[in-house]
Amino acid sequence: MAQHEKLVIVGSGPAGFTAAIYAARAELKPVLFEGTQPGGQLTITSEVENYPGFPDGIVGPQLMELMKKQAERFGTRFESKEITRVDFSKRPFQLWAEAESWTADAVIVSTGASAKWLGLPSEVKYRGRGVSACATCDGFFFKGTEVAVIGGGDTAMEEATFLTKFATKVYVVHRRDQLRASKIMGERALGNPKIEMVLSTVPEEILGDGKAVTGLRVKGAKDGKVRDIPLKGVFMGIGHEPNTAIFKGQLAMNDVGYLQVKTPSTYTSVPGVFAAGDVADPTYRQAVSAAGMGCQAAIDAERWLAEHGK
Repeated sequence: MAQHEKLVIVGSGPAGFTAAIYAARAELKPVLFEGTQPGGQLTITSEVENYPGFPDGIVGPQLMELMKKQAERFGTRFESKEITRVDFSKRPFQLWAEAESWTADAVIVSTGASAKWLGLPSEVKYRGRGVSACATCDGFFFKGTEVAVIGGGDTAMEEATFLTKFATKVYVVHRRDQLRASKIMGERALGNPKIEMVLSTVPEEILGDGKAVTGLRVKGAKDGKVRDIPLKGVFMGIGHEPNTAIFKGQLAMNDVGYLQVKTPSTYTSVPGVFAAGDVADPTYRQAVSAAGMGCQAAIDAERWLAEHGK
């Protein structure tokens, strides 16, 4: 028999935990499914300096732990399981974690988005120690240094241009002989004296001294020549992928897979299902904006449930 809940939150992180805090305080007795990465992307972030209320900064995992404790304090129940299938075609909504099943009057989706990585072992080794997928989050730490951005699309150009505020030089490493970015973004990067294009080049290895990044080993895509570029930071600019595979055919999403919400609300294409955080935000992807959406989703869910006598 499926266990019935008034409100189910799928996914943790700033959006899910904030939604849980608001929903629990509204007596909705939410149950939150933490998924395979409890706390989301911030659990692999070392120092968070731009989250309001922490003037000295805070490490990502600690911030997530504090949010979880706050949600727990007001009565949120946590399931350390991953929702693997949903059926939003009828009410109550149905959700499965492998063989176990639940039903819910309302659902908040906060499954986030995952940065695309190269898949190099050295990339994993130095993640948070010079390797990043967010210039807005970490650019400040690279004042007066040289860094690289991997990629040739609009994301890479945005990251590279932003990083010139801090870095003395930004190498843009792209495997093709021309950029994939839109004309305006490409021209802006090409015209920036701090940006050097390293085209027809593939990243081979991120170099480091065991504690932090010291350089990037690259290989020519055409001539096979290998060289080392000394630098302090490597930023992935190859995009993000929203974690929405299980919602395909259930909820409206854009061509990349981000859930579409009816702005200025968190309503998805299915009444009673709401989306918050990076899963519905291809633009900002910040912890504070995700938390804000989590608050909105909980308020939207509370009002919707009240309107439907739940």
